[in-house]
Amino acid sequence: MNWKRLLLLATLLAGMLLAGCEKSPNLTPLPADAVILAFGDSLTYGTGAVGDESYPAALSRLLQREVVNAGVPGEVSAAGLARLPELLEEYRPALVILCHGGNDFLRRLDKEKLAGNLRQMAGLAREAGAEVVLVGVPQLGLLLSTDPLYAEVAEELRLPYEGEVLSDLLSDREFKSDQIHPNARGYAVMAEKIAEVIREAGGL
Repeated sequence: MNWKRLLLLATLLAGMLLAGCEKSPNLTPLPADAVILAFGDSLTYGTGAVGDESYPAALSRLLQREVVNAGVPGEVSAAGLARLPELLEEYRPALVILCHGGNDFLRRLDKEKLAGNLRQMAGLAREAGAEVVLVGVPQLGLLLSTDPLYAEVAEELRLPYEGEVLSDLLSDREFKSDQIHPNARGYAVMAEKIAEVIREAGGL
């Protein structure tokens, strides 16, 4: 094998390694006094559990960081988009965990608009100096599965992403309080999976 072929192979290998790195978005390590904003609807609020059993409360214990529960039951993504700027200004979070869209599915609202709202929410968070982790939400159907739009938005915006935990939890009666909400055990698992994403992305 001559040197030109070796150089070509080395160049191709370097390109493949670079592409692989680009598929794994990273987070800046969170300082001990960092504020994390958990933003979403009833899945963030903790419907189906009580007191400190929501996933933001469990996540705060796991990460030893302040996690603000900014979940509003029944909220659609357009309303979330309108609500987010005030919270970003109030809390100045280092990280936003974005888990939104379930009520858009329940009301059969336009998925493209949902995707656009998620993009805009992520953009607002970044403009405010926060990084973003996206959590996918199951779509309506006989078999629960996360709508592909979440993975597409995560890939497009290079966001650390958890796309399986909610569909897994809501497929198992042991971890759900009703058809669309986890129970306390489910929210604990949700927190563990999100913490894992944060750690793997270098946030801790």
